Amino acid sequence: MPPASSDSIIVTFDGKRCIHARRCVLALPGVFRAGVEGQWIFPDSAPAEEIARVIGACPSGALTYQRKDGGLEEQAPGVNTLRPWEDGPNELRGDVRIAGQEPRMRAVLCRCGQSQRMPFCDNSHLKAEFRATSDIPSKDGKPLEAFDGPLEVTPTKDGPNMIAGNLQIIAGSGRKVTTVRKAFLCRCGQSKNKPFCDGSHKAAGFKADGAD
Repeated sequence: MPPASSDSIIVTFDGKRCIHARRCVLALPGVFRAGVEGQWIFPDSAPAEEIARVIGACPSGALTYQRKDGGLEEQAPGVNTLRPWEDGPNELRGDVRIAGQEPRMRAVLCRCGQSQRMPFCDNSHLKAEFRATSDIPSKDGKPLEAFDGPLEVTPTKDGPNMIAGNLQIIAGSGRKVTTVRKAFLCRCGQSKNKPFCDGSHKAAGFKADGAD
């Protein structure tokens, strides 16, 4: 779909990234009009600041924007975070650098092992009836000298996603779980220590491409 534009903002939608979290249509239904044919984004229907705020809540990064009025463009958050969803993917926010992809600030990574768009979630966890809590227990972590900076995400062949960089892992409620500089995150769906890998992908015969 081509970008939708007003005098103050350009809104771009990438349907391949969308996992239908519906934060846009629930927050600004006059701008993001669900269930219509063709163009469904109408940026003239709300102030650019409001549209930018709602787009920033889009977890997958399917929605992005560019200001035409000199307003502030989206900034990487001051704290890089990874938040597991209840029975769903890992939501990642920060200066995200996924191998083979353009840099982004928002992404949802598969942790059920069923996605056809690895390393990204494609909602396959719903059909698979994947079960994994977002209320993960807190644990000691390594002190971080900074909370932001690049987050390098490298899918390993037939294995977990490796993340390197300053990262705070939080529970679904927002409670701090731990801080890490490097972590291996389960994407086969079988780990007994989610969201972390425990090697279960080997016994499960998990297959997925890794970064070149």
